[in-house]
Amino acid sequence: MNNIQGKVDSTMEVSEILSRFERFTGKFEREAVDAAVAQREEVTPELLRVLEAIADPDRAFQLDAEEDYMAHLYAMYLLAQFRETRAFPHVLRIAQHDGDLLESLFGDFITGSLGNVLASVCGGEVEEIQSLIENADADEWVRGAALGSLVTLVRAGIKSREEVLDYFASLFRGRLTDKNDIVWSDLVIYSTDLYGIELGHDIERAYAEGLIDEGIIGLKNVHRDLALGKEWALGRLASDPHRHLVDDTVKEMGWWDCFQTMSF
Repeated sequence: MNNIQGKVDSTMEVSEILSRFERFTGKFEREAVDAAVAQREEVTPELLRVLEAIADPDRAFQLDAEEDYMAHLYAMYLLAQFRETRAFPHVLRIAQHDGDLLESLFGDFITGSLGNVLASVCGGEVEEIQSLIENADADEWVRGAALGSLVTLVRAGIKSREEVLDYFASLFRGRLTDKNDIVWSDLVIYSTDLYGIELGHDIERAYAEGLIDEGIIGLKNVHRDLALGKEWALGRLASDPHRHLVDDTVKEMGWWDCFQTMSF
């Protein structure tokens, strides 16, 4: 699928592109995506308006009630592909929505892609991502995605492994104040992904204090992965298909099961 070249319709009006994105029809809108990429400058303000609308809780509830609304997903991936930093505040506001609303509007996007989108639109600025991670009132899956975004930034060479592990150490040592086991378990997973051998005692203490869900990651798995060494861990990260900046909306969305017929 990825080797098939779509036909770029650079004459498609921006209004038509947005219309194609708006509703789920059972088909991935490949032509509209290609046209959006070809007309990046013209379409970007409209995609930003899509995210601005969904970032407003009242409007988000209205759009969610329509059930087949889909423009926000296309907008997320395209703006991430464009490295559009103006999308970052909107994505952060969206991340503050109630967990049930997020699940209804975004589904698996939160756990599967939100972290990579955050990494793609943040422009390397992580303070607000860190605030999201530390916000006990935010959805736990969003907070886990925010943790994952920092690992994506390391893989992309935007942040250093040492810088992110220093931040993770601060979370273990008091900065993460609540006891949500999903967030703590993700912290252990991503520390292990970065070969956080220097956090070994912090990780063991977190297990001893009952902060980690061993059904998500067991301590023996942590020990096993760390024992395999830094080269192995960083090699695994480098080849991880789930930790990458968004470069191609077609590759991100085109394979989804919900698209029963796809025009390429």
